Amino acid sequence: MSDAVPHKPVPTPRRKPKPAAGEINGRKLNPATMMMGHGFDPVLSEGSLKPPIFLTSTFAFENAAAGKRHFEGITGKRPGGAEGLVYSRFNGPNQEILEDRLSIWDGAEDALTFSSGMTAICVMMLAYCAAGDVIVHSGPLYAASEGFVAKVLSKFNVTYVDFPAGASREELEAKLEQAKDQAAANGGKVAMVYLESPANPTNALVDIEAVREARNAVLGEDAAPIAIDNTFLGPLWQRPLEHGADIVVYSLTKYVGGHSDLVAGSLAGAKKWMDPVRALRNTMGGIVDPNTAWMLMRSLETVELRMQRAGENAAKVCAFLANHDKVEGLGYLGMIADSRQQDIYDRHCLGAGSTFSVFIKGGEAESFAFLDSLKIAKLAVSLGGTETLASHPAAMTHLSVPDERKAALGITDNLVRISVGIEDADDLIADFDQALSQV
Repeated sequence: MSDAVPHKPVPTPRRKPKPAAGEINGRKLNPATMMMGHGFDPVLSEGSLKPPIFLTSTFAFENAAAGKRHFEGITGKRPGGAEGLVYSRFNGPNQEILEDRLSIWDGAEDALTFSSGMTAICVMMLAYCAAGDVIVHSGPLYAASEGFVAKVLSKFNVTYVDFPAGASREELEAKLEQAKDQAAANGGKVAMVYLESPANPTNALVDIEAVREARNAVLGEDAAPIAIDNTFLGPLWQRPLEHGADIVVYSLTKYVGGHSDLVAGSLAGAKKWMDPVRALRNTMGGIVDPNTAWMLMRSLETVELRMQRAGENAAKVCAFLANHDKVEGLGYLGMIADSRQQDIYDRHCLGAGSTFSVFIKGGEAESFAFLDSLKIAKLAVSLGGTETLASHPAAMTHLSVPDERKAALGITDNLVRISVGIEDADDLIADFDQALSQV
């Protein structure tokens, strides 16, 4: 008979329940501190300091009654959702820990993760829209977001009304009245107000507070959720839920992931707004996979450090570009010329970010010459990574947007989008200087 001590079974490999508040001696902990361990108990996973990657498609129930109870939550027969782990299309340990931590940054009650930012946006819109409904949205939007509304949802008789990013409350109320009448004529409702601020790629800001006031005045409080894509500034430099948004949207691929090595997305907000989206995600799938969720937890530990360094670099780079004779202008939130946009920035933003537009003197040929001459910065789409990226929206990310629409939104042939990384700022300035000399 072996003298070895039998392996002691451990509890189900779950995170511990979320604490009521992260605090010590009455001091509320900073989100950067809570990223190191919130939502996970090493005791439940063999003492592992970091959460393991749980590569499993299904989870064993402790008994049949528990299985029934979990499925009652999943299917909506009982409010509150699943009380435990069920199946990896619905939930999993890595995904739940990640969602707990993401909700902290925006002060949200609940969060959901997805396989991409566009998956998050599409599932959310489908969860709230029915035939005859109208979506009211700001402009410009990321081309795929705008295309989904205009080209895909339109197949199901969902229409839209758009407004410029800097619209005043009066202008917003007029647009909402138009949408309300349009919905009534089609036998529907205004299903959602969807914002992107700062807008991609112009950095135009939306007055979230004015949107909420207009929504409440025209449609009634909470009549249609206000969702906002906060990818350019979040989660460090803007907290939209504090200014009137109901749902905050992220491409986690960008700053949160931060290393250009994953694709994911998320939503966060009150549970009442998340529940319909969770129910549709349970049916459609699209939840982020365990490995990507684990990588995002890694990235959340340094997101504040990375974004701070990138923001400092961007300020130095833009100070150089602003005075360059080959540069016509900058779309940088640290150098706003418009008083309306400056007012929105002062009320809503905590920092200028590190993604901006530079307008090269000339057109497409001059912009391409600049891009092709870069040596440190990489010619690639996306943003928010540790490396500096440069792209040409009119010919790349927004190529599918009709020319007249691009012109109206200021997406011109001489606009180059820059996402500054964490390299040495002086090295980046030298790179931009030599590239501009080729224009």
